[in-house]
Amino acid sequence: MVINAQESSGTALILAAAPVGKGRLIDAASVLPALAAVPPGAFTGTAAATLIELADALDPQAVLTRVRAAVAAPGPLVFYITGQLHLDHKQRLPHLALARTTPSTLRYTALPWHWIASELKLRKPGTTTVVVDLVADADTWRQLTGDRSVLPLGYGIRLYGRIAPAPGRRTVAEPAYLKAWASIWRSGARPPLAALHDQAAAQTGGEGVLLLAVDAPPPAGSPAAPDLSGPAPVSGPAPDPLPEILGAAEAGRHREAAAAAAAWEQEALRAYGPGSPQAIHWLEVRADLARLAQDPAVSCELWMAAAEARLARRQAPDNPDVESAVDRAHHQWEHLRDPERARALAPTLIALRRRVPGRQRRALQALQLRLESLHTTTAGTN
Repeated sequence: MVINAQESSGTALILAAAPVGKGRLIDAASVLPALAAVPPGAFTGTAAATLIELADALDPQAVLTRVRAAVAAPGPLVFYITGQLHLDHKQRLPHLALARTTPSTLRYTALPWHWIASELKLRKPGTTTVVVDLVADADTWRQLTGDRSVLPLGYGIRLYGRIAPAPGRRTVAEPAYLKAWASIWRSGARPPLAALHDQAAAQTGGEGVLLLAVDAPPPAGSPAAPDLSGPAPVSGPAPDPLPEILGAAEAGRHREAAAAAAAWEQEALRAYGPGSPQAIHWLEVRADLARLAQDPAVSCELWMAAAEARLARRQAPDNPDVESAVDRAHHQWEHLRDPERARALAPTLIALRRRVPGRQRRALQALQLRLESLHTTTAGTN
């Protein structure tokens, strides 16, 4: 369901998902009727808003596409998430279970948390808020209580929420925390998000749960907090002209943004050398700027270059950053409407897909089928 207010000035994305059947730990979708009675602008704290609702989603790639669309929208973004968390057995990374998720298919049917973090971290600091009402299985709960950075989002993103341990056997939890938000809004009150968090936490109880409250980023000019969604910080000059570059892109000044990012990439190459984390960072920024400029061919090329650079640094093919780069390259290639350009980029992408199959088991097959279709279409026009 998508509700468009007449003059949108903010975006709210609501993701309520949990497995169907006995694997369900929380009735995530039960919050939707309560939220449906809330005016869209209340979700973002703006006069008007676009509201996007994803209920019991099936496919992680489809969810990722909707997240990307919301991330690209101008104005503030508030992302509401309710569901259940699990760790994959191989990398011990948190995933949000979707409707078809089972313990044996987690890596392919659940939404990796680092996918969410990767999408959100390129937004301008201070424009994004994440609100969570989650249940964690026993394994994830142990890791969460030992290290809360297991759910990183990065610098400049507000985070409010409640995470509870899984309920007892044959018991399904409810998203009481977000229901409390809805109840407060339906009363006509519009407190700031931090106050909403405090009120909802008081109503639902804080004993035996994790309450999360990461407020606004530091004022401009203060030292940047470390980005916990990526590799450990490296020494060197202070980052993040990034907000100004993203601001130019959001204003439609795509050439200006791309030129600035390219200049910073050259500076990173001179200071740290080819293949350095700093150079790869700016390569990936350029790739996403090309996406924002609706140039999928350039974006695909740059994401492939970023993936190859990470592999050259001996990052494993199942490293989240490597998988993300190849997934993004593939996603941009799928958006190409120029058959010749798509065919030209396909061999490199296929070679990457063979090395980095990713979490979608049929990704390589889908790529090859589309390439065959492109060849058939071209043959038919000659």
